[in-house]
Amino acid sequence: MPDSVVVYRKRRNIELLMLLLAAGVGLACYTALHLNMSGALPANLPLVAAIWLILPVVLNIMVRWWLPYADPVFLPVVIALHGFGLVMIHRIDLINDPVTHDAERQLLWAVLGIMLFIMVLVLLRDHRPLQGFTYSLFLAGMGLMLLPLLPFIGTEIYGARIWISVGPFSFQPAEVAKVVLTLAFASYLVEKRDVLALAGKRILGIDLPRARDLGPILLMWAASLIVLVFQKDLGTSLLFFGLFVVMLYVSTERPGWAILGALLFIGGALAVYFMAEAGVDQFSHITRRFSSWLDPFSDFDGNRQVINAQFGLAWGGLLGTGLGMGRPGLTTFAKSDMIAAAIGEELGIVGLLAVIVLYGVIVARGLRTALAAKDDFGKLLAAGLSFTFALQVFIIIGGVTRLLPLTGLTTPFMSQGGSSLIANWVIIALLMVVSHHARKPVAVATSADLAGDTTQIVSRTSS
Repeated sequence: MPDSVVVYRKRRNIELLMLLLAAGVGLACYTALHLNMSGALPANLPLVAAIWLILPVVLNIMVRWWLPYADPVFLPVVIALHGFGLVMIHRIDLINDPVTHDAERQLLWAVLGIMLFIMVLVLLRDHRPLQGFTYSLFLAGMGLMLLPLLPFIGTEIYGARIWISVGPFSFQPAEVAKVVLTLAFASYLVEKRDVLALAGKRILGIDLPRARDLGPILLMWAASLIVLVFQKDLGTSLLFFGLFVVMLYVSTERPGWAILGALLFIGGALAVYFMAEAGVDQFSHITRRFSSWLDPFSDFDGNRQVINAQFGLAWGGLLGTGLGMGRPGLTTFAKSDMIAAAIGEELGIVGLLAVIVLYGVIVARGLRTALAAKDDFGKLLAAGLSFTFALQVFIIIGGVTRLLPLTGLTTPFMSQGGSSLIANWVIIALLMVVSHHARKPVAVATSADLAGDTTQIVSRTSS
């Protein structure tokens, strides 16, 4: 039975051109930084250029080989974000005397993240078998999320107990937990969707869930409160609970779940806040977070980080002071928690908005992948991973700009730190695996084709 010839667009050449453009923008920023600060080109420019241009080519080759139909937009956007982050970390390195080398270490983490990305592509060419490990993934994710509470390995740094330390190495397990729990949630909700979609009592025109189905959301609510109270991490608590509620809403299409989730989180947060106001020492960190958000000048020394970030953003204005021309090092943790403030100071509000738009592109392409996915598990997985990006960026940049209380979440692909970088590369790999299966051609044989002894191949493509 001869097959008809199909012409479809994999978009790998377009991806390569966008990758090289994104890498070129990063190199241009690196060069401009040194010209502004010293008036000369960096001595290691050829080496940096070689590394930063070879990595995108390697990525493109691997995707061509293993996932030829994957969405071509993810990787260029990630490389652009990586470039901005590395340049800004290097810029703050140059402030120190002696000069630090955190940018080099971050580049090493980027290489390790890319290697893990390639491993996922090679070993996991199909996401659907992961659906069979619902409860194993859930237990693993919950264990990772609560691992810092264990004695001896759990470490409290700057008031938050979100790290584990083994010898000279430290790791933030919540970054891996968000990936594992997204897989678990997607698998569980595909299995239980019909039951969870059943309506209970109707109040004010809204069908609320049945009482017997509240177990999973109450469990995640309790886990998020444990993280909030004992790990002292508001951002991670909000991220995990919000992720589950949104995926629950997407799965069942019942607004009652979203309303119930919002009420539970607001109720828990208010209870913790009033206990903190009452002087319970375990909740004192909540008071500090809200103080730095609502009235940072009430405690200049305690809220110096937030205050300096606001001054930096104000000094940068619309177009920024220029790379190397500001003073981002005055803000504490400018390389990690507050890197958005450093970018806003030297690249201005326009530069910060450009970064936010890049994150928006990742989220939009992820949701487009969810819509195009042919299986329910893939739809929920892509939607959950996309929302993880959206919520994390909203929480951290909202905290930097004082739209929300400041939390310790990282800015994906930009903040200094290996845990976040590696976990986010895995997220991109999973999104590309799902998009590959959503975009690849589908073979369809009609009765007329069979009668004529031919097979028609219908190609599903998207730009």
